[in-house]
Amino acid sequence: MPTRDRYRNLFRDGLWGNNQALVALLGLCPLLAVTTTATNGLGMGLATMAVLILSNATVSLIRNLVRPEVRLPVFVLVIASFVTIVELTMKAYFFELYHVLGLFIPLIVTNCLIIGRAEAFASKNHLDRAVLDGVAMGLGFLLVLTLLGGIRELAGQGTLFYQADLMFGELAKDFDLSLGPDFQGALIAILPPGAFLFLGFMIALKNLFDQRARRRRAARTSEVVPGGAVGAEKPQVLA
Repeated sequence: MPTRDRYRNLFRDGLWGNNQALVALLGLCPLLAVTTTATNGLGMGLATMAVLILSNATVSLIRNLVRPEVRLPVFVLVIASFVTIVELTMKAYFFELYHVLGLFIPLIVTNCLIIGRAEAFASKNHLDRAVLDGVAMGLGFLLVLTLLGGIRELAGQGTLFYQADLMFGELAKDFDLSLGPDFQGALIAILPPGAFLFLGFMIALKNLFDQRARRRRAARTSEVVPGGAVGAEKPQVLA
């Protein structure tokens, strides 16, 4: 397979086909806990994505230097180092957002998504593929976090990207959208049960789209082959 096609498949898997939040259901702790607003989801998604890219790159570079018996402790140490860097950076430049996300920033160390990609992919591939995998998987996770946070925020309190200034500064105070002061939100949306419900709907929709895509591909394949039988052999005429 050409290199460009391999890269395209990696990126497609990270965003959709093998999205770790919707397919493997990894990283559910931050996914369900911090997505009360789109801003919180975006902040946590960016932090996780940064750690994932950096840890994937480092694990790929040292994969031939680490003995198999100690690979997991070494991977955890690498991840913890980058989590510390991200945590200190957020404390310095995004302190209010860090205060909102709280304990879940240090808990990125235990995120199964990051250790899973380090073990299953980065430790077996070269730097370019490991970095691209980190970008694709991190971006897919970020999109799910932000989308889930936006849905819960909109249904729960009638706003979207409330407190965006925590990330983008004073100029972002007017970024948020509002359905008006008379909007009666659904309290369950911003409570833990709401996170499970909306995530379940998102997974169901993804499965529905995948099923329809498979049916369309099967229909196109059957139209190409006369009679609708893929790979059917022509009947042999006996002399």
